[in-house]
Amino acid sequence: MNGDLLVATQLSSLFPAAQATSITLQTRRLNTPLPSFDEKTTSPEHASHSAVLHTPTSGTILLRVLHGGLIIELISLSTEVQPIRLIFPSAVLPTPAVFLWETDELHVLAATITGSLYRVVIPVAPNFGLWRDTTANAWISEYLIKNCSGDLDGLVHAQGTHCVVIGLPTGSLLRLEVEYLGTDRGDEEWTENILQLGSFLSSLTSFFPLSNSNPEAMQIISMATHPWPTDIANIWTLSRDRVLRMWKPKLGCVVAKPLAPSSGREHSPGTGPKPLLEQQYTTLLRVFTSPDAEDHLFVLAFIPSFSSPTSGGTFHLLDTYMDQIEEVGAFAASKNTARCNLQDFMVIDDVLYTLWDRRGQSMVEKTILDPETISGEGSRTHVWSSSSYAPEVELTPGYLEEVLLSQGSLAEKFFDAIMRPGMFSTLTLRIAIEQYTDACLSLPGHPPIQLTTTYASLAENIAAVVGCTVTLNRDPQTGALQYKNYWNALKRDWEGFIARCREIERNARWPLVLGAQGEGEIIVVERERVASLVYEDLPIHIHRILELDQRITDSTYDLLGILWNMRYKAGPSIMLALEERLIELMHQEMAFPFADIIQNEAGKIQFRESLDPGEVIWLDGRLQSIDNLDAAVRTCLDVVGGCDMEVKREEDEAAALALPPPSSEWFRGLTANYVMTTSHARYELCLCLLALLFFLSEDLKSWDTSLLAEVLAVFRGVSILRCVSRQPSSTATRQPDDATADDVASLLQNMQVTRSRNVHSVPTYSLVHRLLSQTELPALDVRASAHRFIDNSGLLQSITPAAATRAEVYFCERLRLMGYLNASREIASWLPRTPGATYVLARVWLNAGRAEDAALLFEKLAGSFGPDNALSIEDRDALQQVLPSGTLFDSLFSFYLYVASLFKANVLHSQEVNFTQLAVSCAPPGTDLSGLWLTVMKGYIDLGLYDDAYAAWSSIPSDMQKRESIGLLVYKVCENDWVNQLMTFNFSGFANEVEDALAFKARNVDPRLQPSYSRILYSWYLHRGDYRNAALIMYQRARKLHALIASNPALVATLAEEELEAYMVSMNALSLADTKTMWFMLPGSVETGHEPRKRRKLARHIPDSKFSPGKFDSELVQLADIQYDYTLLSVQLDLIRRDPGLLTSNEFLLPPESIILRLAQSNRFNLAMATARSLKVDMTDLFAHLTTQCLRLSQDPDTVIQEDTSDWLLTDKVSSWPGSPADRGWRYLRQSLKRHDSAETDYKYTKIALETVLSYQNSPPPPWLLQTLEEHHHDYLIRTSLRFGNLDYAIDHTLSMIRKTDTQFSRDAPKTAASTWLPYTLIDQVLAAANEQEPSPARLSELRLEVSNRVKRLQKMGNLQNT
Repeated sequence: MNGDLLVATQLSSLFPAAQATSITLQTRRLNTPLPSFDEKTTSPEHASHSAVLHTPTSGTILLRVLHGGLIIELISLSTEVQPIRLIFPSAVLPTPAVFLWETDELHVLAATITGSLYRVVIPVAPNFGLWRDTTANAWISEYLIKNCSGDLDGLVHAQGTHCVVIGLPTGSLLRLEVEYLGTDRGDEEWTENILQLGSFLSSLTSFFPLSNSNPEAMQIISMATHPWPTDIANIWTLSRDRVLRMWKPKLGCVVAKPLAPSSGREHSPGTGPKPLLEQQYTTLLRVFTSPDAEDHLFVLAFIPSFSSPTSGGTFHLLDTYMDQIEEVGAFAASKNTARCNLQDFMVIDDVLYTLWDRRGQSMVEKTILDPETISGEGSRTHVWSSSSYAPEVELTPGYLEEVLLSQGSLAEKFFDAIMRPGMFSTLTLRIAIEQYTDACLSLPGHPPIQLTTTYASLAENIAAVVGCTVTLNRDPQTGALQYKNYWNALKRDWEGFIARCREIERNARWPLVLGAQGEGEIIVVERERVASLVYEDLPIHIHRILELDQRITDSTYDLLGILWNMRYKAGPSIMLALEERLIELMHQEMAFPFADIIQNEAGKIQFRESLDPGEVIWLDGRLQSIDNLDAAVRTCLDVVGGCDMEVKREEDEAAALALPPPSSEWFRGLTANYVMTTSHARYELCLCLLALLFFLSEDLKSWDTSLLAEVLAVFRGVSILRCVSRQPSSTATRQPDDATADDVASLLQNMQVTRSRNVHSVPTYSLVHRLLSQTELPALDVRASAHRFIDNSGLLQSITPAAATRAEVYFCERLRLMGYLNASREIASWLPRTPGATYVLARVWLNAGRAEDAALLFEKLAGSFGPDNALSIEDRDALQQVLPSGTLFDSLFSFYLYVASLFKANVLHSQEVNFTQLAVSCAPPGTDLSGLWLTVMKGYIDLGLYDDAYAAWSSIPSDMQKRESIGLLVYKVCENDWVNQLMTFNFSGFANEVEDALAFKARNVDPRLQPSYSRILYSWYLHRGDYRNAALIMYQRARKLHALIASNPALVATLAEEELEAYMVSMNALSLADTKTMWFMLPGSVETGHEPRKRRKLARHIPDSKFSPGKFDSELVQLADIQYDYTLLSVQLDLIRRDPGLLTSNEFLLPPESIILRLAQSNRFNLAMATARSLKVDMTDLFAHLTTQCLRLSQDPDTVIQEDTSDWLLTDKVSSWPGSPADRGWRYLRQSLKRHDSAETDYKYTKIALETVLSYQNSPPPPWLLQTLEEHHHDYLIRTSLRFGNLDYAIDHTLSMIRKTDTQFSRDAPKTAASTWLPYTLIDQVLAAANEQEPSPARLSELRLEVSNRVKRLQKMGNLQNT
């Protein structure tokens, strides 16, 4: 008959302290010392006291006292509400209590060592909401106990919400009572009464001497009352002298009953005093009633005997009636409790449950408690049934040596062992790694960087830190690396860390109290775990019997006992080799008969030969004792692969309607641990079955092939189940990026599961726990839920290892959808490569980023689709289960498109292009392939394969699609600097679209950005011989750069050279065009304030008629215009380089006139004249300044040369001229006027030079200057002389003019009247001015004579013509 089993889960993994809601309590007591806690003695997160409250309204609530009594934590074990923590100003006394008041309030009563009694009232939300949204409305009341001087010490017992009793060190009781009136009445006032050891009627007995004179004998170590709610106010106490007392509220102690000591070595016969019980507060009393005697109150007291070799103590049953206590009888605990400590006990429905601390582990025993059958010394022997945890693997040094026998690195195997779910709690690992890190940091020398690095997870921290101080050294004599010493040191380091974890975990597993919930379900509360007493299934039961080396009572399972003995006789090394061969076999394809495969594998490891001959003979004899070995093996398979489905589906539905679903994390944790326990037991038993096959490998050919296949299939199933249950999960699950809504919805609908949004940070969750959170199970107990999960997984339903069932394939897919890719890949590796398993593995590789492997599997899977596929019915069902639509694709075309979409969702362009091309190759006739070819083109573009992209673009059948996509191809080619290849593409018939695309970017993209579309379009035009458009695009680029420079002077240094380059390139391109077409039209040009040259103004408000086709404003640009812009910008840039201060002015781009003037003022006459000539700027001011410089050189050459920093006199040509600097200056001026002044300019530069000379300190003008004007502008010389008041010069110039004219008359006869014209008015002005001057000029008479002679000659000539 199967027994009970303890299944536990760690609280730190379910309820991290960081997620708890904290409420800090204050105190009104003055001079309260600060709380302190010695963390070296125990972990602050390990509970010192606990209590369990279960009601139909609130479910099961766990109260824990943490941090040495400073924190009380409330945890809901029935819901997913996060814990709440009450932080007290001082430590609380044992033991606080929690009650439910009128279904809507939780009351926590706690007394502190400073003498304060706290009541914390937490509102309870309906529908199991508890304190989820009511924490802010918590009400706190503090009462200062008056009968307290100094620190308060004693046992605290809350009889209910209205009464609290404190056991004082003197043996008296302090009873505090209050009438609770609600949270709106302010602080409470409790009534205090001290109850003495005797009542009023028997107070005189206190003067008689007691049997034990020790003052500590009457110290109360245990108290009990009738379970609340009740109207019985009596209190029962047990003191250290083994005296049971009953107390009444106003009378005090009314009855005292000494209890006989237990038989044991601590009390030998004699007259000496009784030994006192230990001074610790524990549960030694329970009060209960019996349905057969409701007016009687029974008290069950326990007297421990630690040194007894037969029992842990004695239970005394006493009857309380009418203020009298009579002992009904006594009975001893079981033999299993010898040298064990009783932690708690309780009576439920005449069943006594006891919780024992057996060498640091919990053990629960129960027996029937019938008061009528207990009658003193003649009582019958009680039958006890013991329950404990299933045999667990302990990481002892011996077991770690066995772990090292398997494949893998030392650190990896040890890390996997400690991170196995259920091995160590999150709290244990965190404390251990903190202690380990502190110990390493205390070592001398510089600490390794791993010790000071912050890690994202606890697992990462452990993997990086443990062993980081171990270094690989060299032999000082040979210099060889000492690998052996390194591995030994690393092994010792890991073993030390594991030993530290074991010690902390041992402290965390000390039992505290018992609890009950529901229909008598027993809960065991430990320091850091909460367990439940559940019914063990048949595999666990048989495995436990075999582990304890006991005999199986049912002969049906004798074969398992024989195989277990064979396992131990073979030894760990042979069994490990067997296990490795089986795992390797399960990961391969089954291509041969199973009997041959097993015989071959058995020959490799020499399984039968490894046993002693005597053991072989013994095993053969034992196997021959089995009547029907075939039936026995099938029975063993039923044990390993069967589920005890005692609850039928109709009953499940009824239970689901009656009870809330088991949705708490604690319940799922218990179920996951139960699955792990039963899967381990099934695996061990199945491994024994496989050992039998290896032992009888020579006889397997006569076996039923289906039986061999089923054994291998069941082993594969339990191996997968064990592998999943032993794998920890990450902090949170992640849905794969490629899992579409249809995929997830379809799969969840098929399996009827839902996603849980409540995710906790639990690094040691098992993967089964996560799977349970995704599955809706009916309201079953732990065992039934675990079996239902195993049955729903379908892992144990396969009948052959050569096929993968629908359930197995979906199990892998489910893990993949949850984001556990490694687990899904590991499970898929156990399955044969059926289409369904191949699809899941391909999706796993795809999610993991291994695109090539995924693509290879998808290509292999292609043959499973289409009308000609050869899938079996089972493979078809399995493949349909994991496909997103739930049905097979009707053709390869649809499958390839689906796979291409998967790669597209993961941004894997190469595989997307590959499968899209495969879809094109098998597309049905008449299918529009334009979109597919476009996809191929885009994929090649993303891959940078532009030749292939152009080929794909050329294959697009739709011209419209080509036009729409040509821009994408062109832009991507340009962005990735493949312009040379772009020029080689033909684009036959679509060249205009290419030009439009590039022109659009050239117009709208910032010219500073790369790629430079202006240059690309320029190259395009040049490649096709279109020089005018090439010049236009570069000219537009220059104009855009100029606008940027004009708006931001800081850009001059970076953009001016680019603008000059653009002008230069534009000029070169336009120079290549036909002479008749060296121009282009610049559309939409508008004059701005920074225009380099004068253009035709354009209207900013354009009439609507201008928008009609062919009507838009434009500007004609010729080669000279570009040269003008280039020259102007060159000079402007040169000035800015010489004088960067120009950038600070508003007009840093000077106009041409200002440029020439600035150059002249800086004496850069060569550049100024060349620039003025190119820009067609008047040089009047330039020559005036140059003339002034010559005059200054003539008067004071040294000063001028020192001031002059220009090189106009220092050029090779000028410096080679003979003469003084003044002579060279005048010669330079003369040649400059000869070069730039002519009849076209009306010799205005010569005139300004003359005027400058005349206005400069009455200096005489050079003869060559006068000679030039006399040849072309005599009248100007005369007027200038008059204007400057020089009559002598005026008379000389007038005489020269008249004589010159007379000479021409004498040489050539005048043909017209105009040829004899002279400015007589000007001559009259000279004569008039001369007549007014006193004295008269020297040559005035000569002028008059010349004028008179000319007049006479003209008159004579006129008379001759008239005749």
